[in-house]
Amino acid sequence: MDVLAGLLDGPRARGAFLLRMVMAPPWSVRIEDGAPITLMCVTDGEAWIVPGTGDPVLLRPGGLAIVRGPAPYTVADTPDAPPRVVVGPDGDCTTLAGESLAERMRLGVRTWGNTSEGGTTVLVGTYRMDSEVGRRLLDALPDLLHLPAEDWRCPLMPFLDEEIARDEPGQNVVLDRVLDLLLIAGVRTWFSRPGAEAPAWYRAMGDPVVGRALRLLQDDPAHPWTVASLAAKAGVSRAALARRFTALVGEPPMAYLTGWRLAVAADLLRETDATVESVARQVGYSGAFALSAAFKRVRGISPQEHRTRS
Repeated sequence: MDVLAGLLDGPRARGAFLLRMVMAPPWSVRIEDGAPITLMCVTDGEAWIVPGTGDPVLLRPGGLAIVRGPAPYTVADTPDAPPRVVVGPDGDCTTLAGESLAERMRLGVRTWGNTSEGGTTVLVGTYRMDSEVGRRLLDALPDLLHLPAEDWRCPLMPFLDEEIARDEPGQNVVLDRVLDLLLIAGVRTWFSRPGAEAPAWYRAMGDPVVGRALRLLQDDPAHPWTVASLAAKAGVSRAALARRFTALVGEPPMAYLTGWRLAVAADLLRETDATVESVARQVGYSGAFALSAAFKRVRGISPQEHRTRS
């Protein structure tokens, strides 16, 4: 697993909310679902995405927008159009007065809008769950990432357009995986742009020494790693690895490992029924007490408190 794959494994779609939005002007939808990540692409017409802060973005066919939550934003036919519809958590759709529009705007399987004859079609994929591991990726992205069609070519959007309205066994799993691939392609393209401000861990991936060390730590966080054992695997001295790792990643190897272990543990605590003892051993701690001490020291709460809050 390379570093980007490992970090993208965090926000992996599980029962993502996907739909095709078909609209005719005038239209304006206020998104207040609090989702951690939403992907949008236009197949017909065009749509404006208006964030709470920053400039509006015009999304045309072939382009991709990735929106970071939980801040609300608006999608509309013009950048100054007042909202007519509000979308809340779990895709709950209402008027500004709170009247449900779920049935009135339903146009078919995963298809929603104000008319089936609308000239604008937007494919929307929303990740419902946040992730501690994935947060390392999200924190490296702008609130609104836009890749115009001329900046990238992705064959996944036509495939998603074809699959999103199909109603067959296992279709939700198919759509989840397509959404994941679209996110990976978009993030990879974004970080590969000329002059892109990629995060330190992404730049470090290409280093033959530090990239090797990062992969070892992520692939097997439960291993009793030391700087010396990492250095031996990477083929350099302990001092050389420590200097190079810190310079490229921004923190020493063992500090990075601690952060990674606790992020993985946080996700396991929220997403599984595994005991704290079991989670501790999966991420490299000797037992529940050791994990709890590290969790409290770094995050200020116990693993059980984290699980309860989640």
